[in-house]
Amino acid sequence: MPFVTLQYTAPTDAAQSARLADEIAGLVCAVLRKDPHRTSVLLRPVDPAQWFIAGRRLADTGRHAFRLEVTVTDETNTRAEKQRFQREAFALLSRLLGDIHPHSNVHVIDCRAAAYGYGGISQEEHWSRESAHCAPDGL
Repeated sequence: MPFVTLQYTAPTDAAQSARLADEIAGLVCAVLRKDPHRTSVLLRPVDPAQWFIAGRRLADTGRHAFRLEVTVTDETNTRAEKQRFQREAFALLSRLLGDIHPHSNVHVIDCRAAAYGYGGISQEEHWSRESAHCAPDGL
């Protein structure tokens, strides 16, 4: 049940925003092996005059920046999957947003199953309920 938040400074219209959300969700599902029916994406455009890197306003550099955060349940992805996701997400967003500052970043946030969930239920409880439905009779 990943939750994806993308903050970015490049101007986008409705169609570009939909493409960003779709392509990021697709990458999350493909590389981090997440269910597309449980994946949420929140886009947050940011004024480049409000974004500073190394003490300089991004607006003064003529470049764009982003911060991509993907919250996942701890122990559901390997180090290699996270590294691959970081590389591919940076490349994807560089292509879609254009002229990206190299200090833009990707953060995969691991949350314990007991501390993370949806619908008012932790991931741990969701897993427990799913396991109960799969258990043989009498268990």
